Amino acid sequence: MTITSIIVVFAVLWFLTLFIVLPIGEVSQAEDGRVVPGTPEGAPAHPHMKRKLIITTLVASILSAIICGIIISGAITIEMLDVFDPTE
Repeated sequence: MTITSIIVVFAVLWFLTLFIVLPIGEVSQAEDGRVVPGTPEGAPAHPHMKRKLIITTLVASILSAIICGIIISGAITIEMLDVFDPTE
């Protein structure tokens, strides 16, 4: 596994984790009772982006380490995942 593939695994997992973490704990401006003029009522009242980015990075790092460790150890190989191999 090359450094490029490790970076790709991390980047994919980081964005997937971000999209999972973003809506957690969100309160809309309508629910908060204070809608800022010029914004939609469904906009987040307090996004807490710094905390969410830190959580995303930690979770993606742990998942990347686990996945890369499994691939490097040889527990799962490409041959195991190749279900369309015509030689079998």
